Amino acid sequence: MGLRIDIVTIFPEYFGSPLGVSLIGKAAARGDIEFGVHDLRRWARDVHHTVDDVPFGGGPGMVMKPDVWGDALDEIIPAGPPGAARLVVPTPSGVPFSQDMAARYATEPRLVFACGRYEGIDARVVEAMRARMPVDEVSIGDYVLAGGEVAALVMLEAVGRLLPGVLGNASSAGDDSFGGDADPAGAMRGLLEGPVYTRPRAWREREVPEVLLSGNHAAIARWRRDMALRRTAARRPDLIGALRDLDRRDRQVLAEAGFPAAGEGPPAAGFPVSGEDMAH
Repeated sequence: MGLRIDIVTIFPEYFGSPLGVSLIGKAAARGDIEFGVHDLRRWARDVHHTVDDVPFGGGPGMVMKPDVWGDALDEIIPAGPPGAARLVVPTPSGVPFSQDMAARYATEPRLVFACGRYEGIDARVVEAMRARMPVDEVSIGDYVLAGGEVAALVMLEAVGRLLPGVLGNASSAGDDSFGGDADPAGAMRGLLEGPVYTRPRAWREREVPEVLLSGNHAAIARWRRDMALRRTAARRPDLIGALRDLDRRDRQVLAEAGFPAAGEGPPAAGFPVSGEDMAH
């Protein structure tokens, strides 16, 4: 049985096309992923299907109502054994989403995404749901969106492509930026992926690096790691300080990139909390 993913939103039409195309759509057609998209307004109790109200304590914007969300989640995720489902709440005040997190989510039997809007979901909803199931409040970056739908799609794409059989070439995931659990050899763990090339060999007077044409797999692997180290140092220096088990060549490449000591560099950057708007 494949992964079951439920999405709760006030804009169910938002997910109509994205869930049916590309690798994710093919995986759903095969039964590797099963989707359920739910309109939150179905659980609203008044004639206007109201899902939000003014915040206690004052302030701008509106807050999504706990009774509506509570009724929705109780019905969508009925009481079951521990670990039967995990609730994911996209929010800019959540923990940063990562490749490792995507790999862990890909092993879950069921994920439920609660897509907030306005200033967010009443905090008591997460508190109450944590008594019943694992709950993650997750951010995809330090910026504010209009709602959690875009963030949910980002996470669905990252998780879905790690499921067995979704990628045409199972080894592709191990070459991704950050590597993570999909990179058993650890070659790209914590690093950005380096540049890639295809035919033609020469294009606009630019040649493919000679090493990639050599057939020397060890030299190609070393070149790719060198490029990943250099790119990470240039674009994400905050990641360098977290690197471990560096060999002599790694240290040389990093020194050339401006990090003179093994594993040194700026400390791994945190993700400061952005505004309290329910962006993602």
